[in-house]
Amino acid sequence: MAQGSRPERVGEQIRQELSQILSQQVHDPGIGFLTLSRVKVTPDLQLARVLYTVIGDEKQRKETQKALDRAIPYMRRQIASRMRLRRVPELQFFYDQAIEHQDRIEQILIDLKREREANPIGGEPDPQAADVPPIADPDDTDEA
Repeated sequence: MAQGSRPERVGEQIRQELSQILSQQVHDPGIGFLTLSRVKVTPDLQLARVLYTVIGDEKQRKETQKALDRAIPYMRRQIASRMRLRRVPELQFFYDQAIEHQDRIEQILIDLKREREANPIGGEPDPQAADVPPIADPDDTDEA
């Protein structure tokens, strides 16, 4: 059996089952190119928060959210028939913004690199600065 806590294992199994259900059985045109990034299940296994990403703009994201909300009862019934759980968790779908944040951070780092290359601070290091000995601390005197 896999290592980890039960909610994590159940969440991963729900993610796999939902991926199959969405790709093979749900034929809603509102659902765009969708990727389920992860499923977080509460410790009591009563609620499953499904995080997804979708390719497209804000309009496509809203259409996908509406289509997923319409399909929740069907997907929950399918999960109930595929998994052996005493009670099937309620499903909630949330757009995963982690990818957008990651892209934004990457773009900021690229911009900073370009800016540093265009405007170097201080130019070349001073060759004489390396020859200067460190300043002695007056408290470090040897008492013999």
